[in-house]
Amino acid sequence: MRQKLRLVLAEDQVMLLEAFAALLSLEPDFDIVGTARDGSEALTLVRAHRPDILLTDIEMPEMGGIELAETLHAMRAHTVVVIVTTFARAGYLKRALNAGVRGYLLKDAPVAQLSDALRNIGRGGRAIDPLLAQQVWDAAQDPLNPRDRAILRMVESGRSSEQIASLFDLSPGTLRNCFSDIIQKIGARNRVEASRIARQNGWL
Repeated sequence: MRQKLRLVLAEDQVMLLEAFAALLSLEPDFDIVGTARDGSEALTLVRAHRPDILLTDIEMPEMGGIELAETLHAMRAHTVVVIVTTFARAGYLKRALNAGVRGYLLKDAPVAQLSDALRNIGRGGRAIDPLLAQQVWDAAQDPLNPRDRAILRMVESGRSSEQIASLFDLSPGTLRNCFSDIIQKIGARNRVEASRIARQNGWL
């Protein structure tokens, strides 16, 4: 008898997490070994259970799907990451692939398609939403580095310059230079527009 695929599921929306767990548990060749509501909890479960696949959303509290993939890749973990999201943006997909993600699927796909994708990934394959995969070739290159992204997320959250400088242990002048560099990279008029453009392109 073929060994079951061991899965950890991570999703911050409880109803959706429970739905995924219930539906995938019906598959005879899947074993749900843990569920998490944020990235930190997901990482703890992966370390504890060493599942074959971590099925995760791209945006969650503590740590998102791409950051989880980067962390697991750096750890040389056995677990591979599959992202299921509402964000049909080529920029997100590019970042996910660069982080070593093996699957990128949309939440409006049928459950049977998700199950088949997980089986394919369990056999060493990949599963990428086909329409989104076509968009990657024409997508703009992500100009941001990890600190740029972290700073723009602070802008999105409404933090003041003083708060951002304190969080990143930067002087006011250094932070102004960071904002200027980010704005120039993106081609925006100000930090708020830079944040909006980055989010639209899937760079955040």
